[in-house]
Amino acid sequence: MNCLPKKILIIKPGAIGDLLHISPTIRALKKRFPVAEIDIMVGARATTCLFGNSPHLRRVLFFDRKGEHRNWSRFMALWSDVRRENYDLVINFQRSTLKVWLLVLAAFPCRVLVYHKTKARTLHAVTNHLETVAALGIDPQKENPDLELHLAAEDKVFAERFIVDNNLSDRQLVALNLGASNRIKCWSPVSFAALGDLIQKETGAAILLVGGRDELDLADKVMSSSVIKPYNLAGELTLGQLGALLKQCKVLVSGDTGPLHLATAVGTRVIALFGAIDPDRTGPVGKGHIVISHPELECVPCNAKSCSHTQYLECMTLITIDEVMQAVKRVPDLHRQG
Repeated sequence: MNCLPKKILIIKPGAIGDLLHISPTIRALKKRFPVAEIDIMVGARATTCLFGNSPHLRRVLFFDRKGEHRNWSRFMALWSDVRRENYDLVINFQRSTLKVWLLVLAAFPCRVLVYHKTKARTLHAVTNHLETVAALGIDPQKENPDLELHLAAEDKVFAERFIVDNNLSDRQLVALNLGASNRIKCWSPVSFAALGDLIQKETGAAILLVGGRDELDLADKVMSSSVIKPYNLAGELTLGQLGALLKQCKVLVSGDTGPLHLATAVGTRVIALFGAIDPDRTGPVGKGHIVISHPELECVPCNAKSCSHTQYLECMTLITIDEVMQAVKRVPDLHRQG
């Protein structure tokens, strides 16, 4: 660039994992332009907490195109907000949405960089996002790919209080995340229940069930199938509270979904259960994580929204309880206490 940007806007409506995947890009931008003011626009009020405490950002905005910003007066208020900021660089990670482009136009004249999802190469989403800013003198291959989540003080207090109130200070915690954006990514709740029983019997760890409000049926099935009842937190936590509790856990067992990446972002090991989706694209980032999958199946990887295989969801049903338990046993320092 002929001159260094002074004000940068990153536009990234998306789900939890998608948002956390750009945290290395945000960190790289701040390192490259340390005096620049960097703002981010996410897609929902609930996800603003993923960046609210970031030391790299000045401000977190949100554009809820299916919610309050369907109203044109509210959308124009947001448009005017962007216009007033006089951004000189906009990085658009959501190029398929017309209203996002209208928000980009609000910053005109400015430089615009646009994300392109690679299809010709197998590339992790973190690196793919970093490639968007390569034109700014950032080398994607040299940047630290680890995800970041800076927890709010009140969320840390919540997690600490939960542990004290439930007399868990002397027990290790293992979290089981039950759901995903698509149910074809989900492991059987009956298997999760059996796994939870085994972990408690063999390690003495307490089991936390986590998931969203639309996954309460999965949690109910786990609870009814468990011999040793876990702590059921499905649908009860904000993203910040979930992140703080996951930080207190030794390990999270999860399919390919946002909480998996939330755990890696707070430094917790994950055992990732991957069926059809390619973990080279969206698998856990960092050291010590374990991916369990069965790529020997001829239909794996697959990005279909539904399963048409003759043996329905064979990619997930092939993942056995024993296979996951053996991975749990490989987690350092997870052992029976007392």
